[in-house]
Amino acid sequence: MLKRTPFFEKHLANKGKIVEFAGYEMPVQFQGIIAEHTRVRTTVGVFDVSHMGRVEIHGNDRYSFVNRVTTNDVKALAPFQAQYSVFCYPNGGVVDDLVVYNLPDYLLLVVNGANNEKDTNWLLENKSGDVKIENKTMEIAQLAIQGPKAEIVLQKITDINLSEIKFYWATKAKVANVNMLISRTGYTGEDGFEIYFDTKYALSVWDAIFSAGKEFEITPIGLGARDTLRLEMKYCLYGNDIDKTTNPLEAGLGFVTKLDKPNGFIGSEVLKQIKATGISRKLIGFETMDKAIPRPHYEIYKDSQKIGFVTSGTSSPSLKKGIGLAYVKTEFSNVGSEFQIDIRGKKSKAIVVKMPFYKQGTRK
Repeated sequence: MLKRTPFFEKHLANKGKIVEFAGYEMPVQFQGIIAEHTRVRTTVGVFDVSHMGRVEIHGNDRYSFVNRVTTNDVKALAPFQAQYSVFCYPNGGVVDDLVVYNLPDYLLLVVNGANNEKDTNWLLENKSGDVKIENKTMEIAQLAIQGPKAEIVLQKITDINLSEIKFYWATKAKVANVNMLISRTGYTGEDGFEIYFDTKYALSVWDAIFSAGKEFEITPIGLGARDTLRLEMKYCLYGNDIDKTTNPLEAGLGFVTKLDKPNGFIGSEVLKQIKATGISRKLIGFETMDKAIPRPHYEIYKDSQKIGFVTSGTSSPSLKKGIGLAYVKTEFSNVGSEFQIDIRGKKSKAIVVKMPFYKQGTRK
């Protein structure tokens, strides 16, 4: 049986095209991917991200425990600060990527929906000390309000000054008279917020947000535009760009991989060795030099030598050209390097470009 988020009836009412995703019935699009993508880039859109996993870590040893199972340094977080991080296997492969919130009485881990059960089991398997692990996914609704006008819209229905929330920080407040956690985070490259609250208020909060955003033609946004928006920013997608066969160093996630962290973390010793010897491949961003559209698993060549493969690819609605991410041998990863992509038997030229693809976002 597929699950449904508390906003499912809103998706149907907005004529969302429903598909199976991460064990849920989710909308892939409403008006169309390009229109929804453009809405977020120009004004504001709303994403139902309640399929994401929400796991609370309680107990006196929560910091040392989460520090041991994630690559970033949780102990560096101030109250209500958030950080991007990664779970690694002992061999350095990626279990998942996640966001960690340091809240007054617990740590909140927000993980990928498709990995929710796997991640929870991973935490339970590695549990140590005075720690209580509680999966709250089905009790908490999660929405992302994203776009240049996101703050103006949400400010109409909240009781705090949103301009005081810095990027990757959060606070407790009321939105539409409902108590919730508000964070200035997102997956689009635009300014915006993610809100977490009791599922019983889901429909009333949804209605309040859409009423507040009416002047900016606020619209619901599906999974399709979520993917094109994140790809234009080179934000990794688990299952495409990172998985158990990749490590955070080759994926460009060294900035959240604290190898000098006291007591290390699961996988840190292997990653130290990889860093010392150097990575053999690297995740890069490329643009096609013709009208070709790259797709995952397409092979990449330099002349007759196979040097890598595409992990994510699309036609960029903002740049009007083919873009993608790919793992290529390190010697071919420099900006300006050219190669060919085998697209259904035809070799299409592409060039490595500086990230992000889209450089006009309200958040970089």
